[in-house]
Amino acid sequence: MYFSELDEFGGQNTAKEIVGQPNLWLKTFDLFESLKKDLEEFFVKIKSFENPEVIFTGAGTSAFIGEALAPVFEKNMNVVSKAVPTTDIVTHPDYYLRRETPTLLVSFARSGNSPESVKTVQLANKIVKNIFHLVITCNEEGNLAKMVSGSGNSFLFLLPEEANDKSLAMTGSFTSMLLTGILISHLFNKKIDLDFEVNKLRNYGNIVLYKYLARLSDVANVEFNRAVFLGSGPFGGAARESHLKLQELTNGKIICKFDSFLGFRHGPKAVMNNETLILFLFSNNEYAQKYEIDLANSIRTGENAALKIGVMEDEIEGLDADLKIILNNDERKISEEFLLPVSVLPAQIIGFFKSLKFGLRPDNPSENGMISRVVEGVTLYEYNAAE
Repeated sequence: MYFSELDEFGGQNTAKEIVGQPNLWLKTFDLFESLKKDLEEFFVKIKSFENPEVIFTGAGTSAFIGEALAPVFEKNMNVVSKAVPTTDIVTHPDYYLRRETPTLLVSFARSGNSPESVKTVQLANKIVKNIFHLVITCNEEGNLAKMVSGSGNSFLFLLPEEANDKSLAMTGSFTSMLLTGILISHLFNKKIDLDFEVNKLRNYGNIVLYKYLARLSDVANVEFNRAVFLGSGPFGGAARESHLKLQELTNGKIICKFDSFLGFRHGPKAVMNNETLILFLFSNNEYAQKYEIDLANSIRTGENAALKIGVMEDEIEGLDADLKIILNNDERKISEEFLLPVSVLPAQIIGFFKSLKFGLRPDNPSENGMISRVVEGVTLYEYNAAE
């Protein structure tokens, strides 16, 4: 099916945005390289304060970027990092913003026009004495970009134009903003070969898109009404984004859940039945993988799963799975966090084809308008710390 044919089915934009991600990752890397010196100067300014804190924020998909990045930043930059959605900060700012703690607020946004994103920046400016802003966005004309542009305590990282998805569901915008955060976490790491990492990531993306596309489209023909995505550590954010992508693109006809491999045993496993798709996002960390394999092999196809899919860098011998998506074709591995952007591609692809199978329009699958590209109808109220 060609892009021109997909236009008739309302899926042309989504298809282009999914397929265009590997090249978008290279453009994102080139942009990072051009801004690297300015970014280093910005972070040196932040590090001049004692015990600064990093808060990753955003709404919906943009919030899940922070969930994946917080442990990566903590490990690579040795700075206290946490992910808090704007939807939590807006209602309970005093739980997350501390006046005397020097804070870098990292805001992710595709459009930059979500009311909660704008309000979160305003609250941070009002509450925190030493506040810095890093805005990573895909829209130069968005309210968020305009708010911080030209400010001495802020840095605007504007993604390439292709990152500003036209479709309802975020695909390229998510993975390119996520990659930006991963690259920034290595800002002061002189030992890593970022050029190798990003080019290998691009190759992995192309393997998913061209080697496994047909098999993932076949998955959409399997009868299932539930889906579970599992990922541990930083892959938890990727699992959460995967669950939302399939659920959004099918307009809620497929109900999805996410969890960590070990966490899934503690109650959530009850959701499994023989009409459940389960997708494992495997780490390439050998220690973590031992726990992941144990859980994956405890679930039986036909008995408590309709289909089992594993996304892995190298083939995992002895893994019981109906489909193994194997990314690597040589001996050299990628750094663990660089697997995150490619890990969400299978969910995007399955969601796209399942949307078409249900007779939906992937570019805008919400037939009743329940969800929209930019959230509307949120009333913002004045915050009084005395309350």
